Amino acid sequence: MAYSRDSKSAAVRAQLDHPVIDGDGHWLEPVPIFLDYLREAAGRSVAERFVQKATEHIDRGWYDMTPAERLDRRPTRPTWWGEPASTLDRATAMIPRLFYERLDDFGIDFAMLYTTLGLFHIGNPDEELRRAIARAVNRMNAEMFRPYAHRIAPAAVVPMHTPDEAIEEATYAVRELGLKVIMIANHVRRPVPAFARQAADATQVRQFVDSLAYESAYDYDPFWARCVELKVAVTAHSGSMGWMGRESVNSFTFNHIGHFAAASHAFAKALILGGVVHRFPALRFAMLEGGVGWACNLVTDLVGHWEKRSGRAMEAHVRPSNLDQPAMKDFFTRWGGGVYEAKLDELMSCLSLVPPFKTLEEMTEREYRGEIDDFAAAHVGSAAELRRQFAERFYFGCEADDPTTAWAFDRRGHHRLNPIFSSDVGHFDVTDMTEVLEEAHELVEHGLITTDDFREFVFTNAARLHTALNPDFFKGTVVEDAVAKELAR
Repeated sequence: MAYSRDSKSAAVRAQLDHPVIDGDGHWLEPVPIFLDYLREAAGRSVAERFVQKATEHIDRGWYDMTPAERLDRRPTRPTWWGEPASTLDRATAMIPRLFYERLDDFGIDFAMLYTTLGLFHIGNPDEELRRAIARAVNRMNAEMFRPYAHRIAPAAVVPMHTPDEAIEEATYAVRELGLKVIMIANHVRRPVPAFARQAADATQVRQFVDSLAYESAYDYDPFWARCVELKVAVTAHSGSMGWMGRESVNSFTFNHIGHFAAASHAFAKALILGGVVHRFPALRFAMLEGGVGWACNLVTDLVGHWEKRSGRAMEAHVRPSNLDQPAMKDFFTRWGGGVYEAKLDELMSCLSLVPPFKTLEEMTEREYRGEIDDFAAAHVGSAAELRRQFAERFYFGCEADDPTTAWAFDRRGHHRLNPIFSSDVGHFDVTDMTEVLEEAHELVEHGLITTDDFREFVFTNAARLHTALNPDFFKGTVVEDAVAKELAR
């Protein structure tokens, strides 16, 4: 069966002199078919456990609680009605051949296609299920999309609870299955060790968010090194629903707004401040589905903090012992009056609120026991170098209806970044798959970005991301020649 090629998005594509690469679309794995792959990968008993516990760590019993119990126990509202209800679009999201057949109607030449099932289970705390699901999803996606490799690249699911787990699955996906894109979780929620040692109920232990690259429970450098060896960009696709401030028991919208951006914000900071970007200069990272507005803000904040909180700045401007103590006494005496003069000695030994009751020498000395430069691991010598590190190594998945994408192209600012067009087809926020490219093109029609900016957004940036380590990424695809010409410009 053939489908129309006369959609608005197809019309936009016909006007362009370059291809369109979708940096983040989704398909909906058909669960009955997936179960066959799960049985093959991990055995019948694991498949049965999946059927029994598929939503246990997602729903957390929410549907079985009364409203009063929810307020008492505070389980966050689970995701609900998250898939398209257009019959054609739902079928498209579930059938590889149909998805492939409709790409022209979407105005898309080549698509990076991400899991949906894997999104929910990449952070499953049950290790056996988590790893089995990842392995089965990867086998399933590699096999079912192999006939369409010239236009679709499915992404492998790489769970990140430990570096060894991540290395094993990424290596298998790339070297055994031939996948070219990997999707990681950009954090792991872990129990705080001190609380875990004291807890009688492990499910009630206080947790912290491990963003993998800074103050992590593990050294992930072997994994980043393996990604370089495998010639894959690190694309991260995790959210923060359930984190502080996203804990509504009733409103999905309350929890959903900004949650991808918040998780990516933490991950990007960790990569910079943890020195991963410095230690692995060839590696590229993509933060998906959170837009780029938060990143414009973050790079500005990082530069501002570097100018005030890097080691040299701290020593020059805020080191307590820099204060001229005789001059301080003089100010107190001349300008404070009798109330200050009466307490002069006490004031001189209590010149700070953070903390009080410490001398300047005590406050200075105690910080030198540790690292006073928050940017030491980043190894940047200037604000321009820090900005360049951020702008060159990071890419940001932006959906079609996000006008803040234009901020990344604002030449008046200091944050020209790399947004990549991300359709998010297959999920609730795309009500018509044929309208996504047309909606993205409204950025040009409304004068928010130029046609050259649009070219970068829907084509060049995705090409750069995936060829940075693997120049042959697009070899054998319908965009091979166009990518080669674009990167040679």
